[in-house]
Amino acid sequence: MDINELRASIDQIDGELTALFRKRMETAAQIAEYKQKNSLPVFNRERERDILNSVTESVPAELQGYTKTLYQTIFDLSRSYQKKLIKPQSALSKMIEEVTAQTPCERPDRAVVACQGVEGAYSQFACDKMFSYPSIMYFSGFEDVFKAVDGSLCRYGVLPLENSTAGSVNKVYDLMNKYKFYITHSIKLLIGHALLAPEGTSLSGVKEIFSHEQAISQCSEFIASLGVKVTVCENTAAAAKMVSDSGRTDCAAIGSKDCAELYGLKVLESGIQNTDNNYTRFICISKKPEIYPGANKTSIMMTIPHKPGSLYNIISRFAALGLNMTKLESRPIPGSNFEFMFYFDIDASVYSENLKALLSELENDAEQFSYLGSYTEG
Repeated sequence: MDINELRASIDQIDGELTALFRKRMETAAQIAEYKQKNSLPVFNRERERDILNSVTESVPAELQGYTKTLYQTIFDLSRSYQKKLIKPQSALSKMIEEVTAQTPCERPDRAVVACQGVEGAYSQFACDKMFSYPSIMYFSGFEDVFKAVDGSLCRYGVLPLENSTAGSVNKVYDLMNKYKFYITHSIKLLIGHALLAPEGTSLSGVKEIFSHEQAISQCSEFIASLGVKVTVCENTAAAAKMVSDSGRTDCAAIGSKDCAELYGLKVLESGIQNTDNNYTRFICISKKPEIYPGANKTSIMMTIPHKPGSLYNIISRFAALGLNMTKLESRPIPGSNFEFMFYFDIDASVYSENLKALLSELENDAEQFSYLGSYTEG
């Protein structure tokens, strides 16, 4: 047989599979109705195990693994469909609808906002882009920002989440698992770093550089070319202030050009980041959920069973419902034995019925589940 004949055979088989799959899902719907009437659980582990043993025994050894994966996927899709029919709206999806209806059409121009760092920090720049007239309260650490929002000292908090060069800000991800909050907005800020030093300092005379660990990572190539000592600070603006107050002429800070003017420093070198396409994503958090019109990104966190196939089973539900997952981050859970918290970003309108169905499923099935908010990203 030539390739065209083989493809024609595949097409015929696919048509038969589609018809059988449709028939199977229609039968699954009838089973869902029966289970609902008789108060039976959707998941029947013993039944699924028996089917897997039966179907894998009927195929050659080299196909058994593929067959198991195929039927596990079919089971996932069937359970998902049954749950959608039995419980079309969960408490979470109802809450999202209520918050969406109650949230004003526009974000406030004025608000008290918590930022990590001091004046001139990149968090401040992000805050100024999110709010026209923010009243900024500065805190020394990321956790202090969460505490300020959690304790209602500030209505909002602005935090860096990830950088296109240096990757995720792990401390923030870890704190996201510790505090209850909601993301209301996010932006991507173009980051340009400069080497800042007191008057009288030359590039060849710099012996030590101060900056935040993310900025150091983002400028690693430039730093390596100098071969100097590197000292980590809590943020770039604090590093600039430290250098300004040091009275030394053999040290410099990595930060924004704005910090030079703020702290009386000069720019020794500009554009020292490894790449010009250097963006940091900042999120705005609040204690209460706020979902503004046009929200097209949703973030969630969850733990899943520590066994083979668990993550695949979750991801397959995204595919089944036609939802695009744009971010998957895992962080170890403190005090646990190789267990992880998974963070997901989903590109989907908050009004999407498929998104609501997915969230309802995951809320019920995950060992631990947190809805972090639906929002737009600028």
